[in-house]
Amino acid sequence: MDDLYFMDLALELAREAAAEGEVPVGCVIVRGDEVVGRGRNRRETGKSALAHAEIEAIGEACARLGGWRLWECTLYVTLEPCPMCAGAIINARIPRVVYGAGDKKCGACGGVCSLFDMAFNHHPTVERGIRENECSALLTEFFKNLRMELRSRPKWKRKTED
Repeated sequence: MDDLYFMDLALELAREAAAEGEVPVGCVIVRGDEVVGRGRNRRETGKSALAHAEIEAIGEACARLGGWRLWECTLYVTLEPCPMCAGAIINARIPRVVYGAGDKKCGACGGVCSLFDMAFNHHPTVERGIRENECSALLTEFFKNLRMELRSRPKWKRKTED
């Protein structure tokens, strides 16, 4: 098993998120060849700003492995982690992060900033662009469909008195 295989698993989770109307982001955490954590975006479903795929996967991996240090793991995610998720990765001591699509608006692994290069006590290595085309296409299609849906909704208009 390799990076492509595990990114494919993350893409499956991203597709599940999209099917539920969530921004399609999926994440798996792997120790050796075993998936120990899975997550997908659930912000709309859970009504929580914290319900990111990486946070969900880190929580599951910690529970499954019985500790907060994930120092033997690799995190695979379809979209470049945001600052919150990059902070969680640092705190969980995950040594390697693999992501698909870059995020020029909120990415914290080189897109907007690079938290992993700052003076924190832990510095994960990063592999960028694994299954980038598939990850980007999934996001592009999701937002294209969302814009079309929003345009087709009836607009609220104030009633005028005759």
